[in-house]
Amino acid sequence: MSKRIRKPVKKEKDFSEQIIKILSQSANKAFNYKQIGAKLELDDTQSRNQIIKDLKILASQNKIIESEPGKYLIKAESKEYYEGKIDMTGRKTAYFVCAELEEDVFIPTNNLNHALDKDIVKVYVYNRRKGKRPEGEVIEVIERHKTDFVGVIDIQKNFSFVSTANPKMYTDIFIPKDKIGEAEQGDVVLVHIEDWPSRADSPFGAVIKVLGKPGEHDTEIHAILAEYGLPSEFPIEVETYAQKIDTSITESEIANRRDMRDTLTFTIDPKDAKDFDDALSFKKLENGNYEIGIHIADVSYYLEEGTILDDEAYQRATSVYLVDRVVPMLPEVLSNFACSLRPNEEKYTFSAIFEITDKCEVVDQWFGRTVIYSDQRFAYEEAQYIIETKDNTIPEEISITGSSYVVSDEIVAATLKMDELAKIFRRKRMNDGAISFDKVEVKFNLNEEGEPEGVYFKVSKDANHLIEEFMLLANKKVAEFIGKQKKTFIYRIHDEPNADKLIALQTVIAKFGYKIDLRSKDDISKSLNSLLSEVVGTKEQNLVDTLTIRTMSKAKYSTDNIGHYGLAFDYYSHFTSPIRRYPDVMVHRLLQFYLDGGKSVDEDTYEAKCLHSSTMEGLATQAERDSIKYMQVKYMQDHKDQEFLGVISGVTEWGIFVEIIENKCEGMVRIRDIKDDYYSFDEKQYALVGASSHKLLQLGDEIYVKVKNADLVKKQLDFNFLRRIEELIK
Repeated sequence: MSKRIRKPVKKEKDFSEQIIKILSQSANKAFNYKQIGAKLELDDTQSRNQIIKDLKILASQNKIIESEPGKYLIKAESKEYYEGKIDMTGRKTAYFVCAELEEDVFIPTNNLNHALDKDIVKVYVYNRRKGKRPEGEVIEVIERHKTDFVGVIDIQKNFSFVSTANPKMYTDIFIPKDKIGEAEQGDVVLVHIEDWPSRADSPFGAVIKVLGKPGEHDTEIHAILAEYGLPSEFPIEVETYAQKIDTSITESEIANRRDMRDTLTFTIDPKDAKDFDDALSFKKLENGNYEIGIHIADVSYYLEEGTILDDEAYQRATSVYLVDRVVPMLPEVLSNFACSLRPNEEKYTFSAIFEITDKCEVVDQWFGRTVIYSDQRFAYEEAQYIIETKDNTIPEEISITGSSYVVSDEIVAATLKMDELAKIFRRKRMNDGAISFDKVEVKFNLNEEGEPEGVYFKVSKDANHLIEEFMLLANKKVAEFIGKQKKTFIYRIHDEPNADKLIALQTVIAKFGYKIDLRSKDDISKSLNSLLSEVVGTKEQNLVDTLTIRTMSKAKYSTDNIGHYGLAFDYYSHFTSPIRRYPDVMVHRLLQFYLDGGKSVDEDTYEAKCLHSSTMEGLATQAERDSIKYMQVKYMQDHKDQEFLGVISGVTEWGIFVEIIENKCEGMVRIRDIKDDYYSFDEKQYALVGASSHKLLQLGDEIYVKVKNADLVKKQLDFNFLRRIEELIK
């Protein structure tokens, strides 16, 4: 008997998601099955019948309403579509982040519908049953986060594609033949997305700037700036305007200011600094107290509101400090000359002047415009030498001038007294709950071509703390002065750390034998300080410092003063660096306006300016980090044959991150490149576990590695795993 062959049943297509999408995009408009079919470009009888069926099912599920016979509306009160932000994962999938939802919504690749990382989108959320991970579909891109991208161009006969090194940019950009511009095959270019047709796999763009050849130093630095939308030079009209500013010191303007030219004044800055924002003055008073002035470059005197120069400074909002260069907020004629408080020159300043007792009690204060004369310029190393030795002869090896010189006894005495006062201020801050972040900074010795020849670490010492404490005092007192008047002002705020992040930190540091006390706000800050102090000099210091910083909220600018958790200040602002930070310029303007009796300004206007300033600061920080990563990769390119001892600084399902102890360069050892066993990721132990040996590779373990690949374009280091440190000991 022959077997009867069963024909496969053809599965009916479900149009429910597309229907929801169409109705959601026009939430106040009703559609019938024919209009929906037209939108979906379907006109066959079977598809139309399926649309009718799906409409009835969705209506029965209360997801849509039949507003009139045969016409349907999205049910707004069901609230299954939301507006929020896309967070790409780097694997062509994303999460939708929305304050209205308790958890992030997973967006599969085929549901992104042309949304890119950080775009503001409308999403339809489905599968929200209990115990199930919510998933969603992008139904509309409301606002692009960015439309300019950096990548390498691949030129074909009739068109080109640009591919980016950004792992979160999941698509190439299609460039028509007539939009290639001056680009040549393999160039690094900046492209602008002009359109993304609904049926196109890739967005359509145009080359707007050729940055150079991949791997070349200037190309990669300019690519970093372009990636974050940061300028590399000033428009010619802005430079021309700046050059025409009268920067002379006049008697008529001095008459409008407090004359501090006869008061002992000096600056302390990095050895290679060119713009000197701040100076300190010192005078011992007859009553035994000290008059200490914090004098800040009066940028607002030259930077008039409403000019093209002011517009440019506002748009930049900050100077950008890359490894090999500074991209200034202001043209050089102001940043390095007119506004810079250079030695042996008279300068216009905005000052905060305090009368302080030996116990660091501020008994009087004055704010206003001044004129100063800087008697001395110190590098931090020179001031540190005076503090440590009390010697007034600066030796040749640390001298800015390149030869030894003698400092006046008056300046030495002032430096030592101010160091003594700074230590008291710092001790008080710590007792009040401030957190001491003295994270080691990685610096590079560069040759004349900007190539890295060596790595060194910058550590804050007493001279750094001296400047820091008096700048903090000025910032705090200026904010307090206006804040207590209840007038609109620009504050630098810092929220309390995230509880979940603190718990995660506790889990990680426990592996090294440390713990933090989470019982109260005071306990947290004290135990964090203890932790940061305990790890100094250990192999895990940089890792613990980095992880601790990541638990902190990000400081930002706002007119809504919530205080500064990290500094333990109820009032804090940025007053001391107007050459390199636009918020400081705004603080100077507002302070003078209020000193002149002005009424409180519009809060919403200044909150928008705060948001812009915080955003630009974030972009500058990312660019600075990328430049450090680039220079680390470049440095390691020349050390491919060398073995390095590193510490495991991160563990993922793909492998381990390893930070080299001697230079703090970090790279990844891929799990497939660890040959002594088959390893899998154990999330609970935060470790890789060997299948046969059961050996662990976990945070803090020391291992030997060698460079496998150093990719300048991706700014990525890959290491080969050699052996554990204990294997060498055996």
